[in-house]
Amino acid sequence: MIVHRLREEAERPLPELSAGAAFVDGAIVPVGEARIPLLDWGFLRSDACQDTVSVWKGAFFCLDRHLARFRRSLDGLRLSCPYDDAALAGILATLVRASGLSQGAYVQMLATRGRPAPGSRDPRSCTNRFYAFCLPYVRVAPSEGAGLLELAISRRPRIPPAAVPSEIKNYHWIDFELALFEAYERGATSVVLSDAAGTLTEGPGFNLFCIAGGVLHTPGGNVLPGITREIVIELAAELGVRVESGPVSADALLGADEAFATSTAGGVMPIRAVEGKLLKAAPGPITALVRDTYWMKREAGWHGTLVASL
Repeated sequence: MIVHRLREEAERPLPELSAGAAFVDGAIVPVGEARIPLLDWGFLRSDACQDTVSVWKGAFFCLDRHLARFRRSLDGLRLSCPYDDAALAGILATLVRASGLSQGAYVQMLATRGRPAPGSRDPRSCTNRFYAFCLPYVRVAPSEGAGLLELAISRRPRIPPAAVPSEIKNYHWIDFELALFEAYERGATSVVLSDAAGTLTEGPGFNLFCIAGGVLHTPGGNVLPGITREIVIELAAELGVRVESGPVSADALLGADEAFATSTAGGVMPIRAVEGKLLKAAPGPITALVRDTYWMKREAGWHGTLVASL
C-alpha cells in the first residue's frame, strides 16, 4: 500500500527534489533533509548494510541482482526489512521519478539496526529501520584526467573477512578512508588495499582487474562480489577474453599491460598509473573493448528494468 501512495504523490518530478530524494519513515523528502535518529546503531556502531543500483537512460541496471545481494547482506547481519522485493523496487523507482533523475541516478537502499530498548545493549531488542535515497549518477573516477584512475597500493591491510564478511555490503570503510588519505598524500587519485599476506583485494567502492598477456586477472579473495565485476566476467566470456579470479600480487598489477576498476558508480574505469608508474596503455585495447561493449549494451537495455514499469 505504501508504494501505491508514494506513486500517487510523485507522479511527476518535484523541483525541490532535483538534487536528490530520500525515503525516510514512509515519506519522500529532499535528500538534504533526510535524517536518522542519533541513537540508531546504524550510526553509532556502523551496524547497517546497503546496496546501490544505478539508473541510466530510464532503466535500472541489474536490479534483480542488487535486490538479491541486499537480501544476502540483510541475512548476514541478521537484519530484517519490512518490504518485499516488489515493494523495494517500487520505492526506488518512486524516488527516481520524484527527483526527475531517470536519465542518470545512483540509488541506494539501506537497513540499520535501529535503537535498542532503553538501557539495553542487546541487538535483539532493536527495531530495524529501512531507508533509501536517490542522487544524480555518481562516478568513482575523478572528472579530471579523462576519468582515468591513478592508484596507490596502500600499506594498510583490508579488514579480514573472518572479522567482517566481505560479501556483506556494509559501511565499514575506515580502512578505506585512511588508505585514501595515504593515497592522496602520495599523489594518487584512489587506492587499492591488500590482505595480511600482501595479496591485492579491492578499493573503496570498486573491484580491480589487470591484464597481462591478453588474460584478465581479478582478485578472488576478501572482495565484495561486485555486480559490475560479475557482469564484466560474463561479458569477457562473450568477447572471448579469458578471466582468472584468484590471488593477484602488487607486482602483477605494477607489471600489467593495462588495468581497470569496476563499480556501479562508473562501470568500467581505466587505470592510468599505479604507484606513480604509467601502465603501458590507458585505456588499453581489452579495457576499451570491455568498457565500450558494456556501455553499448546498457544503452540497448541489457539487464535493464524500466523505471516507468515499476
